[in-house]
Amino acid sequence: MFIKDIFSQKKPVLSFEVFPPKQDSGLEAVLTAVDKMSVLPIDYMSVTYGAGGSNSKNTAQVASHMKNKLSIPSLAHLTCVANTKQTICERLTEYKNLGIENILALRGDKPGNYSGELFPGYRYANELVSAIKDFGGFCIGGACYPERHPDSATQEEDINNLKRKIDAGVDFLVTQMFFDNEEFYKFRDKCIQKGISVPINAGIMPLTNAGQIQRMAVLSGGASMPAKFMRMFAKYQDNPEALKQAGIAYAVDQITDLLSNDTDGVHLYTMNKPETAEKIVTAVNYLF
Repeated sequence: MFIKDIFSQKKPVLSFEVFPPKQDSGLEAVLTAVDKMSVLPIDYMSVTYGAGGSNSKNTAQVASHMKNKLSIPSLAHLTCVANTKQTICERLTEYKNLGIENILALRGDKPGNYSGELFPGYRYANELVSAIKDFGGFCIGGACYPERHPDSATQEEDINNLKRKIDAGVDFLVTQMFFDNEEFYKFRDKCIQKGISVPINAGIMPLTNAGQIQRMAVLSGGASMPAKFMRMFAKYQDNPEALKQAGIAYAVDQITDLLSNDTDGVHLYTMNKPETAEKIVTAVNYLF
């Protein structure tokens, strides 16, 4: 099922994101986590794509498992980085043969210790979107940053680039994780002003340990940490179990506020943790 059709039939939408293993030996554990999360009332599941396609085979396997074994619409990621046009065509053919109908088209980030040509095929996500559109048969998602992509000089420039992706054929958007809902609302208003009307799925990540919080401050592309969040971290950083529960509670509060403000959907970055996902969904399920 096309994800754009899910958004047309119901709102809000609830989705999860998982990441495939870097090594084949870890595939079974990821599939087990996916199986556990599949019993929750979700609308689709998303599978990331390793830098330069390093674990692309496992992306395809996990997405196929969701779609063909669990009957859950899957969203397979695909990036420009380190991929030739021929490789991208091969990936699209593989996805289509597996019955995967939805792709998240991304520029992607530079792989660690990579010395080859960074963009041998397409340099920008809008070019990849156009290529997928020409290939045909897929619903296409795009990524967006509520607080500006780190490579954009201004948010206006970033939203102009986002509009190019929409015009190229993006059917819906998934945001990078954010921790301040007010920033998301301001971003959504600016998108409307720019004529962007596709559904926007709000990305939420429950931060449940101190190391994760420190990493995400960097990996989230500069997402601001509100005073409320920082007070929580300061109070519980030396108590791992309390910090875990507080992080889940913070995510639940974010989701409740988002849904109270007519957000199209929530995309939960699960970090492959079924127990955390279940606690959050149990707390907010009545809102969907």
